[in-house]
Amino acid sequence: MRLFHVSEKPDIKVFVPRCPTRDDLDKSVGLVWAIDEMRLPNFLTPRDCPRVTYHVGAQTTQSDKRRFFSSPSMTHAVIVESRWLNIIKNTVLYLYEFETEDFILQDDVAGYYVAKTTQYPKRKIEVYDSFSELADRKVEIRIVDNLWPIADEVKKSTLNWSLCRMANAIPHP
Repeated sequence: MRLFHVSEKPDIKVFVPRCPTRDDLDKSVGLVWAIDEMRLPNFLTPRDCPRVTYHVGAQTTQSDKRRFFSSPSMTHAVIVESRWLNIIKNTVLYLYEFETEDFILQDDVAGYYVAKTTQYPKRKIEVYDSFSELADRKVEIRIVDNLWPIADEVKKSTLNWSLCRMANAIPHP
């Protein structure tokens, strides 16, 4: 297993646990967050870029596979708004890879792992072309004018999905 932190910052040397702000987590326990390699494509856009991502899970039906993917060989999709294309094309991302020993699974669907200890990345990978990186990982990339219609549909599906930074999306029609 490989674990990463994705950032637009090129020079992070140490990751110190921070207390979460989410209401569903203990706000008194600092954590370092990481994403597993399978769900890494969900984060191969600039941090504030709104996106709908989904992938095939154990419960995904054949009907949903046909409905939500353009090809039977695809199993993961990232959908972004067209107004973010130039920002995505012009943003360099840095993938900080961690040793895995201190991390525990926090969310299996999302691929989130957390550590309560300070972490030092063992490697930094620079991504200059997010679209090529996604394509190399066999991720279907879709560009839409508005994310909300697909977000509403995918939430009703049997896919494993994530809606990221939707507060930055064009308002719901």
